[in-house]
Amino acid sequence: MNPLNVLLVDDRVERRSAVLDQLESANCRVVAAVGPDDDLLRVVREHAPDVVIIDIDSPSRDTLESLRCVQSSLPHPMVMFSQDDQGQTIRSAVEAGVCAYIVDGISAKRVRPIIEAAMARFERYRDLESELQRTRGQLADRKLVERAKGILMAQKGIDEEEAYQLMRKAAMDRNRKLSDIADGIIAAAELFSAKL
Repeated sequence: MNPLNVLLVDDRVERRSAVLDQLESANCRVVAAVGPDDDLLRVVREHAPDVVIIDIDSPSRDTLESLRCVQSSLPHPMVMFSQDDQGQTIRSAVEAGVCAYIVDGISAKRVRPIIEAAMARFERYRDLESELQRTRGQLADRKLVERAKGILMAQKGIDEEEAYQLMRKAAMDRNRKLSDIADGIIAAAELFSAKL
């Protein structure tokens, strides 16, 4: 089992050494330990940890905003250990990008499985997000192609299949994507209609 590089965010310096010991006994290498008021985005950028662990009594709005900022700029798996078991706090932490929210502290025996599960959940979420973006792009391309076919059908008095074949041939001849050709047809039609 390879060691994991961990960034520890801890709101109580006096317990930090105990938390560090527990993480190290779970085969985690703590690359940096900071407080919740530190510039978390800078620290994540500087140390590039495998996972961010937040050990905090109750996350403040500023802490959650800092986590949200990291997730929007440099997404990382995040695990929060907290004493706060309020439903709203848990929802806010998850909305900020926390993959696992554990109440009642860190224990060396269960910390590694929790981290592994959070990392797997994070990767799965990233895969789903990429797939969603790809699907949205394909749908947008399909809409462009359909609109361009309609323009060609109206202008040339041809059927849908002929319009598609004209666009396909143009894409192949120019070594471009079909959606690029469709976009050009739409732009030309809009330009032409604007001049009238």
